[in-house]
Amino acid sequence: MSIRLRYGTLLSVLLILFQMGHAQDLHFSQYTNSPLLTNPANTGFIPDGDYRLGVNYRNQWSSVTAFPYKTMSAFGDMQLMKNQEATGWLGLGGLVLRDVAGASVLTSTKVYGSVAYHQMLGTGSLLSLGFNVGWSNKQINTQNLSFPSQWNGQFFDLHLTGAPVLQTNQSSYLDLQTGLNYAYFPNDRVWLNGGVSAMHVNRPRESFFASNGSASNQLAIRYNGFFNSSFKLNDRWIVSPSAYYTTQARASQVMGSLIARYNASGDGTTELLAGVAYRHRESVIPLIGIGLNELVFTFSYDVTLSGLNAFNGARGAYEFSLIKQGRRDRYQGNGRESMCPSFRY
Repeated sequence: MSIRLRYGTLLSVLLILFQMGHAQDLHFSQYTNSPLLTNPANTGFIPDGDYRLGVNYRNQWSSVTAFPYKTMSAFGDMQLMKNQEATGWLGLGGLVLRDVAGASVLTSTKVYGSVAYHQMLGTGSLLSLGFNVGWSNKQINTQNLSFPSQWNGQFFDLHLTGAPVLQTNQSSYLDLQTGLNYAYFPNDRVWLNGGVSAMHVNRPRESFFASNGSASNQLAIRYNGFFNSSFKLNDRWIVSPSAYYTTQARASQVMGSLIARYNASGDGTTELLAGVAYRHRESVIPLIGIGLNELVFTFSYDVTLSGLNAFNGARGAYEFSLIKQGRRDRYQGNGRESMCPSFRY
């Protein structure tokens, strides 16, 4: 009984969040493996190639509900219109996001197209500016849900009124983002990269409720900042510390990670990855992966550290990504082989 009451209360709170316009965006723990979601200036920002394809999947809270939150994405980007010296080029890409909360009760679909321009500043640094425009749709189905007001003392009576009155069961809108990136790479063993971005800059309205004077139902602008780095210690080891910060409305998140890559084959065609990430006051996230030629597979698991671990036994979420990064003409190269530390020559 208490579980169902708690579930109904949770859904009521969720709907109130939509009414107040403070719902938070989708996210992945492997933020470095979802570049277009982090910053549109990452479009075509590919240190070791001229095109990239990737998929991400996240399954969250399966230990506390029979219907966990599932977030999926697919993206791709490429470099176009390079000048003769390969010091300036255009990046073009796209991203599709799909999120299902509960038994398809709340679903979110987002489709974005992005463009960025990248300009070398001398021989060891790069500046990038990017934009994306997208369409977002959220839908909710309350028919099979029960709410606390429908509890009659013995069971949930679905004939009793209790579900909130919605103006519509879906919300769609145009969404705009922008971002800036800078990279510094003085030699083939050091890579430093930082960027900032702003999402929902057009402040779209997202709500299932009728508009009223007490709430604007507009999405708050989300600001992201990140720092990535990579250091080649020798011909066998590369280490990559990174940090990520995001804030939206009154919510914020801080993450950091350290990943080590080991050159298992000697020629860079096979790499082993291992590392750990930390989400401040929420979770520690070990990860492992393997790179085979142009493919990199990474698996991570969120171990809950917050008070929620009393309910989920520290079992937070699992996540994987698969990314292919390559060159359309492998014999011509991309003109920037020393841009980021690599095991390949």
